[in-house]
Amino acid sequence: MRCDNIIKKLERLAPVSYACEWDNPGLLAGRREKEVEKVFLALDATDEVIDQAVKRGTDLLITHHPLIFKPMKKINDDDFIGRRVLKLIQNDISYYAMHTNFDIAPGCMADLAAERLKLGDRSVLEPSVEHEGEVYGVGKTGRLPWKMSLEELGAYVKGAFQLPFVTVYGLRELTGPIERVAVSPGAGGSMVKHGIKAGAQVLITGDIGHHDGIDAVANGMAVIDAGHYGLEHLFMDFMEEYLRDEYGEELIVEKMAVSYPEAVL
Repeated sequence: MRCDNIIKKLERLAPVSYACEWDNPGLLAGRREKEVEKVFLALDATDEVIDQAVKRGTDLLITHHPLIFKPMKKINDDDFIGRRVLKLIQNDISYYAMHTNFDIAPGCMADLAAERLKLGDRSVLEPSVEHEGEVYGVGKTGRLPWKMSLEELGAYVKGAFQLPFVTVYGLRELTGPIERVAVSPGAGGSMVKHGIKAGAQVLITGDIGHHDGIDAVANGMAVIDAGHYGLEHLFMDFMEEYLRDEYGEELIVEKMAVSYPEAVL
């Protein structure tokens, strides 16, 4: 099966036109006419991921985060991005990324995260795309399946996303029952204002800095930092199921094992 035929399916699921202006999804390396028998899925195109892709005889690597964000004037082995691109090309591995288009598209990252939390009464946290009368965007707001304390919510988030730990801002300040939350997988510093505007009692996201966290609490909203990887590794399971549903035995679909890049010592 040709790579470009698979790309058409991927872009029906998550159109590239949905992506943020600063983003760089799509075919980042390799040949569209490449015959694909084996697909490998990962969150990031790290050295370990690319080594695994080579070892497994992968034809098409699909990640959530693009390896290439900024224009590259040179592709050589002087830096880690160039080395990775060279290894992909040398091993004839086509490489495709689905980033903010996957975050925004219906049924994808925002909806998957909300479903993990079993949120009801859902709405888009940051609307960005309107298509055929429907509005899509980054993140979701909604009601928890039952009221819980912030400490209980932290444990609930850990269980829902199978996390080793979370960081909580507002544990002392927010003592009442929580019902309405916002969830925004990925880096959520810019989503604090949207969570406050939406009336969320808690924002569940990743990559929260010190000032973002304490400022959110000062504005009456707690934050659970579940990690960038922690909330987005579900990309791999979803895409594995999607490709197997679409192609059955025509494609071999493999994925990187879940491995958190950070650890608590």
